[in-house]
Amino acid sequence: MASSTQSSSEEQFLCSICLEVFSEPVSTPCGHNFCKRCISQTWDTNESCFCPLCKESCLVCLMCPTHDRLLELYCSTDQKTICMMCSVLEHKNHTLVPLKEAFEQEKVSLQQTVAENQRLVEQRRLKVQEITAALELSEREAQRETQQMVKVFSDIMESVQRCLDHHTKVMEQSLSKHKERAQALIQQLQQEMCELEKSSTEAQQLSLSTDPLHFLQRCPALPPAGLKDWSSVSFEPQTCEGSAARALSELETSLSQKFNKVFTQLPPKDQLRRVQQFAVDVTLDPDTANPYLVLSKDLKQVHDTEVKKKLPDSPQRFTLCAGVLGKQSFSSGRFYFEVQVKGKTEWDLGVAREPINRTGLIYASPKNGFWTIWFRDGEYKALDDPGVPCLHRSLLRRSGCLWTMEQVCQTIDRHWFCAQVQLGSGLWCWEEVVLHIYSYR
Repeated sequence: MASSTQSSSEEQFLCSICLEVFSEPVSTPCGHNFCKRCISQTWDTNESCFCPLCKESCLVCLMCPTHDRLLELYCSTDQKTICMMCSVLEHKNHTLVPLKEAFEQEKVSLQQTVAENQRLVEQRRLKVQEITAALELSEREAQRETQQMVKVFSDIMESVQRCLDHHTKVMEQSLSKHKERAQALIQQLQQEMCELEKSSTEAQQLSLSTDPLHFLQRCPALPPAGLKDWSSVSFEPQTCEGSAARALSELETSLSQKFNKVFTQLPPKDQLRRVQQFAVDVTLDPDTANPYLVLSKDLKQVHDTEVKKKLPDSPQRFTLCAGVLGKQSFSSGRFYFEVQVKGKTEWDLGVAREPINRTGLIYASPKNGFWTIWFRDGEYKALDDPGVPCLHRSLLRRSGCLWTMEQVCQTIDRHWFCAQVQLGSGLWCWEEVVLHIYSYR
């Protein structure tokens, strides 16, 4: 009996929905108790709010707390349920719809929100995949380039060491021969000195003789016969001046050959194909061209002349420097373009940031809004702060530029070219070998 009473007592604290002890218990107007979460989920999944036990409607939840009338309308303006009295008082001139219609609209809106959230989740999932793939590619390329650098620099260091060993050995061999000759001469001189000293000793002893016959018979010939005339013999110190310069010159030739060989073995064509996917069509802007420049009709080519054209003054035009901008501008992302430079004796190529100075002399550098490569007298230089020589000796046929706005400058939006370039199609291309010249950081 006691057990039955105890069981009934425990059941009073159990939720009839989840059959567990109440969690945040609430009571319906009909007097039944439920977990707040359980009854809320039950009503959220049903069109009407009935008690799960007695099936009675929860009228309290359907009544306006202000006017004690049934909640029949939905105010879209205030986004709340209201009664008819509310519609003519507090919510007059608001956008009102029937409760069921509002329910259907909000349900559709909620479904659209869920679909949009799913779309955004998928979009971000794809972006994660894109970033992960790019990171993996970066890691593979970094590893490959590191291995390539280690191999190339190891070969270079071995070449330098071989060159040093060779010239050191040549120096030692030359010094050894010089030393052997010196020792031979010294030995010969010492031998003649011994003969002369022996002859002098014999002469001094004979000078003490008082016998004329003995003296004349034994008197030696002075100086002894067979002595060498040393006045014509010279032994100058061996000069080593210029040996280091000759060694460096030979090393330079050797490294140049090795560089050319290494460049032909580098695998940048895959990189070039990846870069060319960002290619853009560039045309030149005649409103910016220096008066000494002539542009082609298709605005794809430019060359300089000695005749200054009469053009209207424009703040957009380069007044002194032989420069011209491209019409296209970019503010984000990546873009790539190529320029034919074969046969040109000097050029500048790159991008510029707006606004830039176009009057008088222009000193191209990143701090002045220019990111360029410069070619003069067979020498290439990146006009960074400060300028950086590019150790490339061959003449470029084509030159290409890849720019990433996040890496360079968010406000870069113009190409900048110098005179004597022809827009065409390559990366930084060296003869038939594609290679990287310089990266601005």
